[in-house]
Amino acid sequence: MSEKKCYHMSPEEFRRYGREVIDWIADYHENVERYPVLSPVGPGEIGDSLGTEVPARGEAFDAILQDATERILPGITHWQSPGFHAYFPSNSSGPAILGELLAAGLGVQGMLWSTSPACTEVETRVLDLLADLLGLPEAYRSTASGGGVIQDTASSAVLCALVAARERDSGLRTNRQGCDGSQVAYCSTQAHSSLEKAMGIAGLGRANLRQIPVDENFALDTASLAAQIRADRAAGLRPIFACATLGTTSSNAIDPIAAIGRICREEGLWFHVDAAMSGTAAICPEYRHLHDGVEYADSYCFNPHKWMFTNFDCSCFWVADRAALIGALSILPEYLVNDATRSGAVFDYRDWQLPLGRRFRALKLWFVLRYYGVEGLQHHVRRHIELTRRLAGWIEADRHFEMVAPAPLNLVCFRHRGSDELNERIMKELNGSGEIFLTHTRLNGRFALRLCVGQARTESEHVERAWNLIDETAKRLRRRPT
Repeated sequence: MSEKKCYHMSPEEFRRYGREVIDWIADYHENVERYPVLSPVGPGEIGDSLGTEVPARGEAFDAILQDATERILPGITHWQSPGFHAYFPSNSSGPAILGELLAAGLGVQGMLWSTSPACTEVETRVLDLLADLLGLPEAYRSTASGGGVIQDTASSAVLCALVAARERDSGLRTNRQGCDGSQVAYCSTQAHSSLEKAMGIAGLGRANLRQIPVDENFALDTASLAAQIRADRAAGLRPIFACATLGTTSSNAIDPIAAIGRICREEGLWFHVDAAMSGTAAICPEYRHLHDGVEYADSYCFNPHKWMFTNFDCSCFWVADRAALIGALSILPEYLVNDATRSGAVFDYRDWQLPLGRRFRALKLWFVLRYYGVEGLQHHVRRHIELTRRLAGWIEADRHFEMVAPAPLNLVCFRHRGSDELNERIMKELNGSGEIFLTHTRLNGRFALRLCVGQARTESEHVERAWNLIDETAKRLRRRPT
């Protein structure tokens, strides 16, 4: 009989190495400002450092962790740095990381209620609590006609909403027979690109997405929306879906939710609200007005992994009528049949999403809500908005710069007066410095710099330093011959 072998990490080794990893993460967060925010490595540099073969024998964990420091860390763009002002944030926090660790340790695959009741029921309760915290309509509660579920991203949420709208319009016919090209959807020209991708994936066709013009604040123009719906009906098409954005990616523009919602209600369209970034602001009562009109929405999503200190991925998605979503997405093969599902008394969240399998994402979100509490979450949201307003004031007071969009929450879109080329050079020099990281957009055809104040560790000194760097870089480039 062969000697019994085991290659697994023992519990005692796991304890020892686990403490080392926790210390590594704590040291990283404590010292993250020392690293260049945008990774300076070139294409292939990290991959080439990792070797070309799997080791024949297992290696010491200490060596693996050392390589993470020496080979992986140089290729990290530091999203957790207070100097990260690019895109929108992807935040983490101590309680979220520990919640994620606990979920990984449990190793739950929560596709059905029966495969881990706690995975489902914690998610249901957390989404109900968040609906209360955000002031969302009563229909979104699990105790009413709808309910909430955690998706990976807002891209998946809008795809699920679009499929539900498609099937509601066709009476589930398109699931069986495919699309006929007559169903049409609507969003603004500033809406996230994920909707255009979703149109292709859902079989509706990108050509059937109507991108509606915006007003001077980059919000969807409702008169143009109503006119386009009328024109499409006159052409024999079937309008089925409209998406409003609460905080567009380019400029944080806020679409007129109530006006769009009324049009959708009158026309029988599924109305989805994408609040991926800015929905978090509604935690504060003074910003709850952002949700005016959400009572018209058939679905709504926001991302705690952006501005609510819950590490990626975690997108909260609610529907007013869960039967429409489940009817569009549910398939029940024999190998998944069980007594709890048959009873109809439980949620099987596999029916609320595209994949079958799912992680215990709700655990980290539950940790965050309990650790920060309402007071802590409101404090940091208010602080970021205050710092953004301070930055906007500095920009408006400087004759060399101009704001190019309103700054209602925590994103500033601005530019140096002059050419697009100058603004691009400013951005590249700032990013190359390693001190901060900005990205850009185009608004009214002009190159605009975007600076988001939303990283968990960003404080007043970091925003002031960012503005000083921008000002100094612009002065240097103005003096430099082109």
